[in-house]
Amino acid sequence: MLEMTREEFEELVAEALDRIPPELTRLMDNVAVFVEDEPPAEDPELLGLYEGTPLTERGEWYAGVLPDRITIYRGPTLRLCSSREEVVEETEVTVVHEVAHHFGIDDERLHALGYG
Repeated sequence: MLEMTREEFEELVAEALDRIPPELTRLMDNVAVFVEDEPPAEDPELLGLYEGTPLTERGEWYAGVLPDRITIYRGPTLRLCSSREEVVEETEVTVVHEVAHHFGIDDERLHALGYG
């Protein structure tokens, strides 16, 4: 398995977020991004997870709720990749994939766009 500290991995996630165009990040609302070492035991290969209510499904009722949560998992990413360059690329794909869920884009469309 490739070695990378949590701090280094968190920096890669931050850099991937920074590469999202500002016109999109300005539209993101009530969402927090986290890095965890491992995903839930029932899905050990999960690279990222979006939990919340996509922007496309929010209505007048949407107020006073906890932020949506995007979690990027370090362990599975490092086990999947064989070089730092692959980790950078995979992290960016995963971050974009999970942010896209915040915008209401489903897995089928993301796979078609190459963010599967």
